[in-house]
Amino acid sequence: MNETLNINEQKLFQLIKENPFVSQQELAEKMNLSRPSVANLISGLVKKGYIKGKAYIVNESTHITCIGGANVDRKYYVKGKLQLETSNPIRSTQSTGGVARNVAENLGRLGLDVSLVTAHGQDAEWKYIEETSASFMNLEHAIPLQEEATGSYTAIINENGDMVLALADMDIYDLLTPELLQAHLSGFANSTCIIADLNLPGETITYLHQLATQRNIPLILITVSAPKMDRLPSDLNGITWLITNRDETEAYFNKPIESETDWKEAVQKWLDLGIEHVVITNGTEGSMFGSGKEGIQHVPALKVEHIEDVTGAGDAFSAAVIYSWLEGKSLVEIANAATVNAAKTIQTKYTVRQDLSAVQLQKDMEELI
Repeated sequence: MNETLNINEQKLFQLIKENPFVSQQELAEKMNLSRPSVANLISGLVKKGYIKGKAYIVNESTHITCIGGANVDRKYYVKGKLQLETSNPIRSTQSTGGVARNVAENLGRLGLDVSLVTAHGQDAEWKYIEETSASFMNLEHAIPLQEEATGSYTAIINENGDMVLALADMDIYDLLTPELLQAHLSGFANSTCIIADLNLPGETITYLHQLATQRNIPLILITVSAPKMDRLPSDLNGITWLITNRDETEAYFNKPIESETDWKEAVQKWLDLGIEHVVITNGTEGSMFGSGKEGIQHVPALKVEHIEDVTGAGDAFSAAVIYSWLEGKSLVEIANAATVNAAKTIQTKYTVRQDLSAVQLQKDMEELI
């Protein structure tokens, strides 16, 4: 035990010495921190040799693993009218992104114990992601890859606030093969729930489906774009949740959704393929939820007077679905929580809203629903 401890580590170490079987949630409450923050402090104590391992902390009942993208998102806002083939004055912003990472941060802010499994380069971009994410999720199972660039997403926004061009460097996620994940199996094989986005290769999604089935772990798949719908497994039977949108569903079934009847029929098609719960979002038209046990329910989108930035709304929606489902809520309650979290997120400039907590989400629902 040669390395010194910071103030939070000292306080945490004293609490553990007083009660070696204290839970992470109790520690979080006593220290006024989130549970993911406490998990990271414990990891630091392990690395510094002050405790032998997390066996000192009782096992948590819910541990979530998110697998997929973690990017640096850059946005360039053009001042005035965009002109091609010349220099344009802009205002730029940078933030952390990636579907799996954004969902993980939402869930971490909601108080769940979350780990992120992703691939990253050993570069400034990953250091930035690590610094902004570590308070909300466990990153010790993120996989460094030599000579690869951390994922990035760059968008150009015109004077009307519309995205006119986006550039995505996501090649690193193609390296998240089943063989690579198997080498890190201990990081997620005993999870209460696995969440995967379709930035992963198709063979990896199939591998996770097989693993989840064998170990009886709920698997939630979040789609990311129409071109990547072919990454879904050929056998969808037993997948716990599929969270997708209209365009992606149209691409998968090669059939347009032109009416509410078409929309409901599309949900039923997913259910008929063996998926337990499905939601198809459709922008300002709201969302259509389906469950084999609770039927199909259309939930309108909330009217929002001021939209600051729509980035992250889908991930906020997905995270609230997962959180509410884990809380044992009904399909209608799940849908309401997701709709509210998305609506609140687009009213901020942040990809993940900074005031999010379980208490705040409940207050928002009471206010808006």
